[in-house]
Amino acid sequence: MGKLLARFALLEPVRARVAAGMPIYGTCTGMILLARDLVDGMPDQTTLNAMDVVVRRNAFGRQIDSFEATLDFAGQPFPAVFIRAPEVVSCGPEVEVLARHGERIVAVRQGHMLASAFHPELTRDDRVHRYFLEMVRAVPVGRAGPPS
Repeated sequence: MGKLLARFALLEPVRARVAAGMPIYGTCTGMILLARDLVDGMPDQTTLNAMDVVVRRNAFGRQIDSFEATLDFAGQPFPAVFIRAPEVVSCGPEVEVLARHGERIVAVRQGHMLASAFHPELTRDDRVHRYFLEMVRAVPVGRAGPPS
């Protein structure tokens, strides 16, 4: 994703919009893309450097290790699908942990940014997406700046 953003000259415009307050939700690879730093990233791997989190790629194993689990997401049980999922290994003081799988951090929020290691779009439960829409609704009109 980072390579595609760079190749199509979208990396800096997206960084600028996120820095200006545009709400953004990164799922799985999107969590990796939003991270400030990666534990096991490729040497040339690009991130948006937007969220104050350090992320480990493929923390739960390879594709064959994919699984489903029920998590406590923001105080409510949520069915989560993990596919080659990352995890947050550390986060800054402004980052709110929304969900864990065991001791592993798998969903976080920092202001107008949301990230999850799991794929809520692969379930019939739309609460995580509704949670993000509430974040979007809370942003004042024009806060994210005009498109470039």
